[in-house]
Amino acid sequence: MLELRSQGWKWAAVVLAAVGLLAGCASSSRAPAPVEDRGAGVTRAQPAIVADAPKPLPGAENAGKPGYYTVRQGDTLIRISLDSGQNWRDIARWNNIDNPNVIEVGQVLRVIPPVGSVPDVVATRPVAPASAVPGAATPTVAASAPRTAASAPVASTPPTNTAPAASAGEDDVPWAWPTAAGAAVLAGFDEQRNKGLDIAGKSGDPVLASADGRVVYAGAGLRGYGNLIILKHNNTFLSAYAHNQALFVKEDQTVRKGQKIAEMGSSDADRVKLHFEIRRQGKPVDPAKYLPPR
Repeated sequence: MLELRSQGWKWAAVVLAAVGLLAGCASSSRAPAPVEDRGAGVTRAQPAIVADAPKPLPGAENAGKPGYYTVRQGDTLIRISLDSGQNWRDIARWNNIDNPNVIEVGQVLRVIPPVGSVPDVVATRPVAPASAVPGAATPTVAASAPRTAASAPVASTPPTNTAPAASAGEDDVPWAWPTAAGAAVLAGFDEQRNKGLDIAGKSGDPVLASADGRVVYAGAGLRGYGNLIILKHNNTFLSAYAHNQALFVKEDQTVRKGQKIAEMGSSDADRVKLHFEIRRQGKPVDPAKYLPPR
């Protein structure tokens, strides 16, 4: 009996040892050996992400200087040229603008002639083809006139224009009324609300050049003006003729005082009328102070 008990204890010890061995194997299979992290505690520098600096717009170095204009929302080259008293082609040339339809808000443009440039005077010259006129809208044009085009802008603040004072004699333009005698004035000059005279008439009535000059724009590129002609008379004065139904001149053409340049209409207007402006160095002035009495 004692021997049996002794053997039982031996077998129990063997079983316990086997169970312990299996438990050790199981636990070792579940717990993988630790892995040494040789980089622990080491701070690695992350590559810096640097945003590209915005590219300065053309002419930015001239912002705020006399004789320069910063483009605003809604501006077009035609609007800027009218408000500065210049030919839009000249402004494009002075600023190396290849595509007159592409100017950017914030871009700074020269709006007075560079030193040493040839003055833009009225002179007889061959008629140049009207190519690359800013925009896309085509006005109603008479058969003898080319189809010119321009995009429609919104009103903008006039450019700062510090062109030299008019030379002697440049104020002595022999102005004439741009319509036949007897046409009534519907609305007079108001610097804020009406930058010229509104003159009554019938559809198709002749619109006449108010003085000798050269056509610097003929098209429909200014909102509120309809089919428009702009004449440059000298380095001081421009005149503008708006709301026409047909145009009879083209850009760069020389015209004479009293010459028929358009027919009266109602383009971009609530009735048939001629809106007539005189601009002195780009600033609207009261035409009634320049036109002869009737």
